[in-house]
Order: sequence, then C-alpha cells, then structure tokens
Amino acid sequence: MQFQGKNILITGGAGDIGFAVARRFAGEGATVLLTDLKEDKLRERKDQLEQVGGTVHTYSADVTEVSSLDEMIRRIENDGFRIDFLFNNAGHQGAFKKTHEYPVDDFEKVITINLIGAFHVLRTVSEHMVKNGGGAIVNTASMAGVDGPPNMIAYGASKFGVVGMTESAAKDLAPYNIRVNAISPAFMGPGYMWDRQVRLQAEADSQYFDRDPAVVAEQMIGAVPMRRYGDLGEIPGSVVYLMSRDASYVTGINIPISGGIT
Repeated sequence: MQFQGKNILITGGAGDIGFAVARRFAGEGATVLLTDLKEDKLRERKDQLEQVGGTVHTYSADVTEVSSLDEMIRRIENDGFRIDFLFNNAGHQGAFKKTHEYPVDDFEKVITINLIGAFHVLRTVSEHMVKNGGGAIVNTASMAGVDGPPNMIAYGASKFGVVGMTESAAKDLAPYNIRVNAISPAFMGPGYMWDRQVRLQAEADSQYFDRDPAVVAEQMIGAVPMRRYGDLGEIPGSVVYLMSRDASYVTGINIPISGGIT
C-alpha cells in the first residue's frame, strides 16, 4: 500500500492500458481520478474498480480542448484533491497506410490526440503540481516512437513527439520537484488492439508484412527477441516504479515494455 493517501489522475482511463494501471494503483492504496471522453465506459470502469475495493472518482474530459481540461482541474480541486501523480495515457492509433497514401485528416487527428492532447494534459496538470509542491508524471509513448514502424507514419510521429516532450519537460519541471518519464509499450495482446494492427498491417500491402493476417501475426512475434507479445498486466509495474520512492532520482527516461525489443 505504498500509495496510501495519494491521488493519481489517469487519462484514457476507460481503455485497457489506463484501466490496468488504475487497478494496480487502487490496489496500492491510491485514490484513482479516472478521466476519458467515453462516459458510459468510464462508469463501467469505476464500478469494476470499486468492486475490488478501489476508491475512484471519474471526470469526463477532452484532451484536445484546453477549456475541458481546465474545467476538469477545477472540479478535481473543488472535490478536495491534489494530483500527486499523472498517467498521461489517452491516445489514438489511427490508420495503417503507406506515407504517400496516408489520409491527411487522419494524420491530423492522431497528432491532435496523441501529441497536442498529451501536451495539453501535461501543461495543465504540471501547472497544478507546481502550485502544490511537486509530483510525478508518466507519459505513454510507444515503441513506435523509438523505431518508426512502416505504415504508421502518424502514430510513429506522434509518439516520437511524446518521447521528445518527455525529455524536455523533465528538464523544465525538475526545479519544481516534478519528475517526468515515459513508457513505450510494443506489441500487446491478445485482444482488440492486437487483432486490429495485425489485420491492418496485412491490408496495407507493404513489403514488410504478408497479406495473410495469420502470417503477419507470426512475423510480428518473430521480430520480438522473446518471441511473444506483451501482456497488459506487464505495464502497470513500470508505471508504479516510475511513480515510487525507488525512482525518486529518475526523470527524463523512457522504459520500453516490449518482450525483449531494445
């Protein structure tokens, strides 16, 4: 129960990664402040966490709108909470197309959510943390932001941006006792996101992957030294570490979570 009496804000809280991290922090004694645009799913996640003894409060917010985040912070403060930790996690994967075929509107959407939205959250919450004496932030980047994948120019660009933003913010916010780090999950499965990317990589018809999704799955796993995809349950431990006292001197790093990819 190392986070007893502490509060963590999790964006993208209705999604699988956000929920997995929320469940872990609830189990460690933290009060979870869960936010997402999907209000129905958010209520469902709240019920699931409360069933296992978690203390959860939900806030609907749009990371692409600064005014929405300002209102969320006002509500959180009016409810009497200080944000000790931020898991800046909301994101959108986007299309799988070659660069010269990539839809412009989708590129803009991915960048708006994954990079501009992540900046909005980072700026808004760090301002709150500066006023309240510090905190710790973990951004969700991706292995796509470390080694640019084919057919994912928007997602790769957005996550490269998150890695760079993490490194800059770590320097800017260190004098205010705020640590900023990132995690970079790679292939995670099983489930919807794994099935989606396997199918869309096959449909992209590139030299890098077969057109048969079953073969694509084997190719993707074959690129991982440990020859497996990661499990969602392997993500929260890295976030917990980066928020913990054990990492009190750690800032500006990016932890790959990838079944052996370096």
